[in-house]
Amino acid sequence: MYEIVRYEGGVYKNNIFKEWIEDIGGFVIQEHVMQLDVYMTLAIPQNELENIKEEAKKYKGKIIETPLAGTEIAVVAPSLSRHHLPHTACDISEYLRRFGAKPNMIGLARGVGKDIAQLREKEKRLIEEHDLAVYVMGNFEACIKDKTHLFDVDIPVVVTGGPEKIDIPYPYVGNLGRRSHRLRHGEEIRALRKMVDVITELINERRRELSYDPPIVPPVVVKDEIEKQVEEVYSILSPMPIVTQLDGLRVKLDYDKYVDKIREVKVKNYKLEDIADIKRSVMKNYILIKIKPKSEVEFEMHKNKA
Repeated sequence: MYEIVRYEGGVYKNNIFKEWIEDIGGFVIQEHVMQLDVYMTLAIPQNELENIKEEAKKYKGKIIETPLAGTEIAVVAPSLSRHHLPHTACDISEYLRRFGAKPNMIGLARGVGKDIAQLREKEKRLIEEHDLAVYVMGNFEACIKDKTHLFDVDIPVVVTGGPEKIDIPYPYVGNLGRRSHRLRHGEEIRALRKMVDVITELINERRRELSYDPPIVPPVVVKDEIEKQVEEVYSILSPMPIVTQLDGLRVKLDYDKYVDKIREVKVKNYKLEDIADIKRSVMKNYILIKIKPKSEVEFEMHKNKA
């Protein structure tokens, strides 16, 4: 298994440090160079965590553990109007990014009105492509309770809102309702931190479940092979052309043009189509890859030999 961490340091001998990461079997997932500063997201073997902390000191850098790294989280607002989207949803999305998550903001088409709010089937499928969903709700307890049907998706859900406590069958974090200002006050920052703690607990629980029957190949390994074998990835203008998830990846290439090339990618002794379900994403016709568990791949191989 791999641990995903963030490195912050200078450009001094940065190439030597990256070579050391490759030597221990790690990967550079993302790299940003800003003048004389370097920010990298790294995937390293779990048993190398202490070693990389010591190695980073040699290059005047530091390793920051990011508990939500390698996850893609949907930040869902009832609508895109000024009543629901800013500023809370923006601040929540940015705060999740600080802890390593890749957030996507989603505004529902028919989430307005406590009596008429609906979740479209397409929106449900889009949300379920993520590892977890954070629903950013308003200040009224009755409104939140009447909209619990919006939270009925097949992934872990965390609900935020204005009231401090609400009795709903989902993890809830209060003091994060609608605001006319950015979330900068002490109690608001504490609420954001509590939200991250709740999300981290749910993500760690999901990681434990996956550890019993993990993906046949870690997502970061698949990402590395796609980058080596599919050169079109480097023409993508998005800051994250390939987004890793707990059990898969989202490749930001057009499905119709590139799915055949993605299917043929070699990963260890396998073709990617043999060890993963490769589907059309609801998001912008991207390519969604869900890696099969080890037991399923071994069973299929045994079945084919028989």
